[in-house]
Amino acid sequence: MSPERPLTILCISSYEKGQEFLRSAKDAGCRVLFLTLEKLRHANWPSEAIDEMFYMPEDLPTADIIRAVSFMARTHPIDRIVALDEFDMENVAALREHLRIPGMGLTTMRYFRDKLAMRGRAQESGILVPEFVHVLNYDELKSFMARVKPPWLLKPRSQASGIGMKKIHEPGELWPWLDQLGDQQSFFLLEQFVPGDVFHVDSIVSERKVVFAEAHIYGKPPLDVSHEGGIFTTRTLPRTSSESKALLKLNRTLVEALGLVRGVTHAEFLRAHEDGKIYFIEIAARVGGAYISDVIEAATGVNLWREWARIEVGGGKTPYVLANVRRDYAGVVISLARQDNPDTSSYNDPEIVMRIPKHHHAGFVLRANKPQRIEELLDSYATRFREDFYATEPVPDKPTA
Repeated sequence: MSPERPLTILCISSYEKGQEFLRSAKDAGCRVLFLTLEKLRHANWPSEAIDEMFYMPEDLPTADIIRAVSFMARTHPIDRIVALDEFDMENVAALREHLRIPGMGLTTMRYFRDKLAMRGRAQESGILVPEFVHVLNYDELKSFMARVKPPWLLKPRSQASGIGMKKIHEPGELWPWLDQLGDQQSFFLLEQFVPGDVFHVDSIVSERKVVFAEAHIYGKPPLDVSHEGGIFTTRTLPRTSSESKALLKLNRTLVEALGLVRGVTHAEFLRAHEDGKIYFIEIAARVGGAYISDVIEAATGVNLWREWARIEVGGGKTPYVLANVRRDYAGVVISLARQDNPDTSSYNDPEIVMRIPKHHHAGFVLRANKPQRIEELLDSYATRFREDFYATEPVPDKPTA
């Protein structure tokens, strides 16, 4: 990069998110280029933070994206490329490889996108994972189902939020699904379903070290909420609890094993009801969805989007220093609502710090200085939401913007 020009960062997102990343990159003095879908042209993007916007059709093949960005680079020198959403990670990794731009390449990206790759690497590092098998060789699938008791989960290797997952209760159920998948079978894995409590740890990573992490527990496992319906909640775990300490330690081991140099992560773990052990479920190199970043900011004052932008801009050349961290507790409750714009005015506890502004949804982010108060409010609101707002819809087979 020439000293006469600012660092240029190209951000790519197929979903409406990451606005604070864009603002933070601009505030850091970067020239910000932004590539998104044509259908999101009029979404709520911070135009004051974007120097130039570019648009692409939905489902544009990676090869075409490489050609388009290479054409863009003829007149726009690019120093960094960042995927603001998990579903853009493959394309961005391919772009970095093709343009020889620093950052996560295709091999490391697999560990944060491909459930088969991340499980294998975690298992090699001594981290417990549910029993799994690649949907590839039929004899191995039969052996797996004979050895591992059902139910099992048929999972896409590169999806999120329970999208595309199927619960299989006996071998005869699997084969019709595989017939439907046809040549897409190898993009799936079959995994033992392990009932348990589900946690997530959200981290900031700088030069291969976890410099910030918070452990949380979901109220109802996200897979159950997405497939069976229910109220989504998550909250900060008591920081002195044994489970919080164990999760943070396991998360550090995992991030180190998977090789992330710098960025943010959202990892999910499960504590099995049967044996009480903690198992790794999945990890992504992105900010967690479902307003988890707002929960973390409410509890700690740390905005993951902003810190991620600082780390990307620094690129390892500028030492990253985390600002002072507050040690409150926070949580979120969200429900799909029957009403287009549900009236939540009867919910007026002082712990409410954010009302979620989304059509056909009701939800709040809460903050308190005691974890017990957050748990109490989430339990109460989840019960009330069922009466006041609750609605349900089938889980989609593919993500929607």
